[in-house]
Amino acid sequence: MDETMDTQPFKLDPQLADSTVVVGHFPLSLVLLSKDANFPWCLLVPKRANMTELHHLSDIDRQQYAKESGYLSEAMVALFAPDKMNMAALGNHVSQLHIHHVARFKDDVAWPNPIWGAAPAKEYDEEELRSRLSRLRSALACDFFQAES
Repeated sequence: MDETMDTQPFKLDPQLADSTVVVGHFPLSLVLLSKDANFPWCLLVPKRANMTELHHLSDIDRQQYAKESGYLSEAMVALFAPDKMNMAALGNHVSQLHIHHVARFKDDVAWPNPIWGAAPAKEYDEEELRSRLSRLRSALACDFFQAES
């Protein structure tokens, strides 16, 4: 890893910022909720500048990222009871390192295919978004998660 990366401030990619809502913070990562209500869909973004690949993280950060990803996945399974948890780190449109965590169901609009391009994005109504954020924040509650207020 290039040590100069650590001295620059973390900035969330504008495309990620526009397409998500902040759920909260783990010690390493920002937890985001996709604004596409077709799926329970969270993203985990390490708060490190200029990270585009998992192998760019230090060994310690990689271990922490894996821990946070596992915790997020377990919380989503407990909350949504999906048929399958899909996780992906693509980076073809947004190069900033992030892992998608998507709860999938056999009756969702894309099953069994990938979610991208399967259906137009569906906006949350205000109450549904508030409820989803509240439920996620409760499911993630622990001593190493800070909910966004």
